[in-house]
Amino acid sequence: MKMKENDVSGAIIDCCFKIHTTLGPGLMEMVYEELLCYELEKKGLGFTRQQGIPVVYEGIEVKLGFRADIIVENMVIVEVKSIEKIAKVHFKQLLTYLKITDLKLGLLINFNEALIRDGIHRVANNL
Repeated sequence: MKMKENDVSGAIIDCCFKIHTTLGPGLMEMVYEELLCYELEKKGLGFTRQQGIPVVYEGIEVKLGFRADIIVENMVIVEVKSIEKIAKVHFKQLLTYLKITDLKLGLLINFNEALIRDGIHRVANNL
């Protein structure tokens, strides 16, 4: 059976809980990103990491419009953070990334929370 966005996001969130329960907050983003990719691989999920995404505007292509932290199963964009507080701009950025890639779901994950559930945010694009 083909996975849907919610199935993929559930698996990603499970991985985040495992990592955060073991290590807690306070590490650099790249550490959490590396470990999340390790856990996704163990689950057999396909992903790309730090994938450059072009932006097309009025027929002009900007080769590197942005770089997605992780795209899982070509369905869910994951933006990994380890910061004091998520800002409104982070949600807006992720929604823009979803629109540019025509993907429907993104996860904004801030590992720098005492409880990881407080650091996981879903952003939907016409889902």
